[in-house]
Amino acid sequence: QVHLVESGGGLVQAGGSLRLSCTASGRTVSNYATGWFRRAPGKEREFVAGISWSGGSTGVADSVKGRFTISRDNAKNTVLLQMNSLKSEDAAVYYCAAARGPYYSRFNSAYEYWGQGTQVTVAS
Repeated sequence: QVHLVESGGGLVQAGGSLRLSCTASGRTVSNYATGWFRRAPGKEREFVAGISWSGGSTGVADSVKGRFTISRDNAKNTVLLQMNSLKSEDAAVYYCAAARGPYYSRFNSAYEYWGQGTQVTVAS
């Protein structure tokens, strides 16, 4: 079992920044690729960013490219999502997820473990 806990969400003005953290416990989390997803009201959960278990490969959705950055510190069992230049359309509940194996996926179904989510609200 891998237990994931997100933190760092909150209320921010449009154009501002937030840094989300995903802290993992349980099995060796460096054996898992990690993704960040989000769900806005009335919408499907969507991929935001992913990172391989080594941290050597990352990817972000087109909608956040150039604004969001994903990174990980396996020694601290933590994956970070740095979000800059936030827009109203970024408001959502953000979830981190872990997938067994080295490579992240853009698909929900690839992930075995999910956190409870953290709310991000962007005031325009």
